[in-house]
Amino acid sequence: MKFIINRETLLTPLQQIVSVIEKRQTMPILSNVLMTVEENSLHLTGTDLEIQIIAKIVLISSTPGSITVPARKLLDICRFLPNGAEIKFELTDEKIKITSYKSRFSLSCLPANNYPEFSEYGFENNFSINADKFKKALDKTIFCMANQDIRYYLNGLLINISNNKIKLVASDGHRLSIYEDSLEQVTGYESRIIFPRKGIIELNKLLDDHDIELKIEFSNTNIRIFIKNLIFSAKLVDSKYPDFSKVFQKEFFNSITIKKQIIKDALTRVAILSNEKIKGVTLDINSEALKISTHNPEHDEAEEEIAIEYNGDPLSIAFNVQYLLDAISNLDSDVTVLTIATDTSSCFISEPSDSVYKFIVMPMRL
Repeated sequence: MKFIINRETLLTPLQQIVSVIEKRQTMPILSNVLMTVEENSLHLTGTDLEIQIIAKIVLISSTPGSITVPARKLLDICRFLPNGAEIKFELTDEKIKITSYKSRFSLSCLPANNYPEFSEYGFENNFSINADKFKKALDKTIFCMANQDIRYYLNGLLINISNNKIKLVASDGHRLSIYEDSLEQVTGYESRIIFPRKGIIELNKLLDDHDIELKIEFSNTNIRIFIKNLIFSAKLVDSKYPDFSKVFQKEFFNSITIKKQIIKDALTRVAILSNEKIKGVTLDINSEALKISTHNPEHDEAEEEIAIEYNGDPLSIAFNVQYLLDAISNLDSDVTVLTIATDTSSCFISEPSDSVYKFIVMPMRL
């Protein structure tokens, strides 16, 4: 195997691939990147057996072959070479020799035949979506995913395809975000899949070109996404996402409409003196004002009032202030609408018009 490649051409896909490779591996070969050269193209593959990225790079001239190379060592070598450097790779006796101007490196490798195969099959469903549209949907939902929850289906993102509609849902059990949008094509099917947490976070990093069209294929167990010269694959969470539609079937108090920046600033100021662990704030609502207050174990207190118009019974309810701020910050509108369930079991945060984005936060006891 022999080829020459420009530093910048190799560096970006190598960085993308190394990000999915775990630093600590039970199998040493999983710390390596698989390099395969054939027909004047270089294929780079990295996996942790749950996620896989394959990058294809066109070469001007090359000699075919394949080997696995220590991923992070190779990345560091490329990073610290000068901009615009030409890098020559040559495989001899299970070692890869890397030469660039006066720099020479020799890395011990492992055989390509031992690299584990990422099992994929039966991609019966597919759809296309603009990368910018999909990234916007991800940005508005993935922050609600749970992290290492025993309810493992919450450690991921629900993607629901219903004909020409796509819905993304994420929840950690205390809050829930929903984003709905339309697809340009009619898929002709309805399907629900759960994308694993690490996979969706890594995928979101790859969506940096807003103009491209993503081609997405999936089965009950796997998903594969084509992003320019990359193929991103992940194993799906084998579980059923809980039915969140019941939260919409409750009775609600009248909505409260507030300027987004006003409530955001007020919550931020009051949060300074909230309990560092639970970050709780209390909302006291009456016909004329919304009072936001908090206290902490050091007996510090903060309080702020916002003038509102509210037609309903007075109520008092407490929330995690960070959950409220996360939701309000993700609204596109300049106006925030708060709607609280009459049994004070949940609060909707949305926009005045028919919003594609809804956020639900559960109250807390202080």
